[in-house]
Amino acid sequence: MEEVKDVYIPESKHPRIVVIGAGFAGIRLVKALKNSPFQLVILDKNNFHQFQPLLYQVATSGLEPDSIVFPVRKVLRGYKNLIFRMAEVISIKAKDKYVETDIGAITYDYLVLATGSTNNFYGMTDVETNSIGLKSIQEALDVRSNMLQNIEKAAQSNDPAIKKKNTTLVIVGAGPAGVEMAGAFAEFRKYIYKKDYPELVNFPLTIHLVEAGDEVLSSMTKKSSEDTLRDLENLKVKVYLNTAVNSYDGNKVTLSNEETILTTSLIWTAGVKGQYPEGIQPDAIVKGNRIMVNEFNMVLGTDNVFAIGDIAFMKTDAYPNGHPMVAPTAIQQGEHLAKNLILDKANWKPFKYFDKGSLATIGKKRAVADIGKFHFRGMFAWFIWSTVHLMSISGFKNKLRVGLNWLNSYFSYDKGNRLIIRKYKRLKA
Repeated sequence: MEEVKDVYIPESKHPRIVVIGAGFAGIRLVKALKNSPFQLVILDKNNFHQFQPLLYQVATSGLEPDSIVFPVRKVLRGYKNLIFRMAEVISIKAKDKYVETDIGAITYDYLVLATGSTNNFYGMTDVETNSIGLKSIQEALDVRSNMLQNIEKAAQSNDPAIKKKNTTLVIVGAGPAGVEMAGAFAEFRKYIYKKDYPELVNFPLTIHLVEAGDEVLSSMTKKSSEDTLRDLENLKVKVYLNTAVNSYDGNKVTLSNEETILTTSLIWTAGVKGQYPEGIQPDAIVKGNRIMVNEFNMVLGTDNVFAIGDIAFMKTDAYPNGHPMVAPTAIQQGEHLAKNLILDKANWKPFKYFDKGSLATIGKKRAVADIGKFHFRGMFAWFIWSTVHLMSISGFKNKLRVGLNWLNSYFSYDKGNRLIIRKYKRLKA
């Protein structure tokens, strides 16, 4: 092996932990190891951490992106043992203990993969090319711009077919992201659309929510699913159950029930898959493109490489299909791995997930909450959802900004961020 030189990384007497990914898992791990006897190097292709649970509010004009996006260097300011590098990891060289990035090679003693997940289009290239996902702040802004641009096109046209196609939204996937987006768009239609676009009075915004399963919010209780479906129908969202998308060419959605929908807006929230650099052994990759780990989050076949968060697949009796790919899992795994790394290996403890409950909002005063054996809906559930999300946002200024924005929206029914800052252009196949 040729000598590998670190890229812009100072020497240290402490073991080096390289963390790939500044999402919930990576950030929480690093925070838990603040000023510990390790040199921490965190890598991310972006220089910010994003609060993914509220991406849909940026997409539906409820929040500006800087309310839920935070500079990594600011989040981790004051860490004496930490170095951040904005870099994209190309491959892992586990045998020689270094990662190859677009800025050079970085050696490690321990490697932690916190690379998260991305959209899963299940091999449908036409859908992937012509739709927009919701896994990043960039995609959230694309959804917002695309929606507003299409409504402007409808307002400019005298052709009823063009007006109808550009005022039709199709959301695929009735998990929390899809349900929350459908509810937000329904409120946009009810309180803003007819005021901003009086010339489209005969072409109201039409919202379709397509779900391949037999219920919405399948990860929550049956009661939450039923309550949510009722709220969506009251908001005049057309919900398709047991229906999948077969194709989408940018103008026409073909469903598995042979029905077609003409639209220029398809938003994909129907599935995710793990994402990771090259260099992971194929036998460690399991369903959903996730990486198999043991009870200590150690990657199969390694002794110094770990995976946490969405990318990690840990099979247990309680979770035979792996833990849920949600922020609480990522946060808890990050904290737990940090505690283990500080200890001697003989004293490591296996990870146990504590399910604090599930929440989803369908709009103002409409939400569902499953906490232990208790189920809540309506105003009280919405208050719980708002409080939990507000407290989870990094930084007092951002909490204040989001809180004031929600307060204004609560009383005025307004979404003041319906701006086309960056025009959306669909990628060509």
